[in-house]
Amino acid sequence: MALVDRYLARNIAIPLAGTLVLAAMLLVLDKMLRLFDFVITAGGPVSVVWRMLANLLPEYFSLGIPIGLLLGILLAFRKLALSSELDALRGIGIGYGRLLRVPYAFAVALLLANIAIVGWVDPYARYRYEGLRFDLKSGSLGASIKVGEFNDFGKRMTLRIDRSDNNGTHLHGIFTSLDDKSGTRIAATAAEGQFLSTDDPDTIIFRLKHGRLVQEGKAFATPRTLSFQSYDLPINLPAIDPFRRRGNEQKELTLPEVYGRAYGGVAKDHKQELESRANLHFRLVEVVMMLMLPLLAVALAVPPKRSNSSLGIFVGIVLVVTYHKVNQYAEGAGAQGRILPELALWLPFLGLVALIFWMYHVLAHRPGGQPIGALEATFSRIGKTVRRLFPRRTLGRIEASA
Repeated sequence: MALVDRYLARNIAIPLAGTLVLAAMLLVLDKMLRLFDFVITAGGPVSVVWRMLANLLPEYFSLGIPIGLLLGILLAFRKLALSSELDALRGIGIGYGRLLRVPYAFAVALLLANIAIVGWVDPYARYRYEGLRFDLKSGSLGASIKVGEFNDFGKRMTLRIDRSDNNGTHLHGIFTSLDDKSGTRIAATAAEGQFLSTDDPDTIIFRLKHGRLVQEGKAFATPRTLSFQSYDLPINLPAIDPFRRRGNEQKELTLPEVYGRAYGGVAKDHKQELESRANLHFRLVEVVMMLMLPLLAVALAVPPKRSNSSLGIFVGIVLVVTYHKVNQYAEGAGAQGRILPELALWLPFLGLVALIFWMYHVLAHRPGGQPIGALEATFSRIGKTVRRLFPRRTLGRIEASA
């Protein structure tokens, strides 16, 4: 049995890892395009996109782990069934209960990993992601200067450049307009220039070279004009409000924190208490359902005799995704007070658990039992009907007679 266990573990691990990587890549690619558009529009550095995607990975893994576990076990048992190895194992007295030890070892390990992700890792990652969005909008990450356009830096400075070199460190063809708090207005043109840091983090120097400057204000009877070879223009950076504290959203709370709001009397009002209860039970049912996935995978993995249909794979993915969407709807309904959060989230869980136990019982304890046999027969009839609608073309072979 040690050899069988290792063989089964290897067959589960490969599709499980592949599914996790594929799911994470698809979700990352879907989000990457929108993040690039957001960052470029906000004028921030492109490198921040990778930091934002890194903070989204825990959420993506929490979604991909259940599907990866289901497909890993399902494909491993499907391989055993199609190669008749499963019949041989059962013929020597090894039942499904013994074969499920390895799948449950994977399920428990991934369940603990998922608890850590949804309970602690994802809340902090989600908060850092929102912090990066705030920094981009406020400009504290630095703003890129768009060539050929008027760029506003705060409410007091406008800048336009014709060309930039050396990754933006040298600017050419400069026009700038600046209003300081005393009412003095400065407009300048320069052939080139660059930004320089100072000892004061709230002030930078914009060094202009080979240009002209017009200064106007209450202290001057007429505008003052001068030409210069080099002119240092001090710019006071606008104050940036600090980012909010963690906990504005329920998903930013760790499991102990959300439990405190749900049942510990920490919630500010009844609405926040309902939201916390709904979010707490949403996380719990999503994690606990992983213990049912090995039974569901085995029940869907074994096709009827003389059939290699992959209907079970389709049904398994649809069940897991549909159940996740039902939980999301139930969380929203529970947070709004339309139904008790506990009932909204645990009743679908109990219904799906009953269905999974029935499917596993049919497969494991009824001779010749096939839990999705009716679906297989229905899809087979539909396929035959479709094939009859499109008659086959028969090609006659003409033999030349001598």
